[in-house]
Amino acid sequence: MIELRTPTQIEQMRPAGRFVADVLTALQDKADVGVNLLELDELAHQMIKDRGAESCYIDYHPSFGASPFGKVLCTSVNDAVLHGLPHDYELQDGDLLSVDFAASVDGWVSDSALSVVVGTPRQEDLDLIETTTRALEAGIAAALPGNRIGDISAAIAAVAHAKGLAINTQFGGHGVGRTMHGDPHVPNDGRAGRGFKLQAGLVIAIEPWFLHTTDEIFTDADGWTLRSADGSRGAHMEHTVAITADGPLVLTRRA
Repeated sequence: MIELRTPTQIEQMRPAGRFVADVLTALQDKADVGVNLLELDELAHQMIKDRGAESCYIDYHPSFGASPFGKVLCTSVNDAVLHGLPHDYELQDGDLLSVDFAASVDGWVSDSALSVVVGTPRQEDLDLIETTTRALEAGIAAALPGNRIGDISAAIAAVAHAKGLAINTQFGGHGVGRTMHGDPHVPNDGRAGRGFKLQAGLVIAIEPWFLHTTDEIFTDADGWTLRSADGSRGAHMEHTVAITADGPLVLTRRA
């Protein structure tokens, strides 16, 4: 069921958005060569405790997950692009790290993700992150009352296709509110003018993710981490966006 939020409720969602943005900023600052993925997860866990927030991941067990997730972050490295289960791994020079984080504050959820290169970057990784970022901003710009879900999807896809990237539509954006995942689904490819008509009060996560040379993925033996079929690296960017009469309001925008 698609739910619309009142202007008052959208204001009540702002603290969750600010918190998620602050956590991702802290994680981006912390991520460095030699830092363990479990250290990143512990930092986020401590920030959740300090804020009195609630993790959206730790008990999360959808049909595609092998078991309850058990951590508060998704940390996807190199050929892993989504749902990376934090484990005992120290970041290496040149690693491409994607971090996805969602939390509830005062009963309202926000969800956001970013990708960074640790240490010495490869130019192709920087280019992939830049393309994914531009695709996210294009999707946000299309999140206007009167447009349709397909307009967001088409805007994201246009950026990716211009760079010759293939697009997987198994996982994409989604509604956000009292829970992390709700209707509508917001795929990263689609036809403009199609799908649900956007209205003020709709709150969605827009989240393009791309791989260098494929759109094929498989699930790692941990039952969660999604990896590219050909070993190519991936980038993932996401914001929680409220559609208002004045245009899109990005609740998880980082300073």
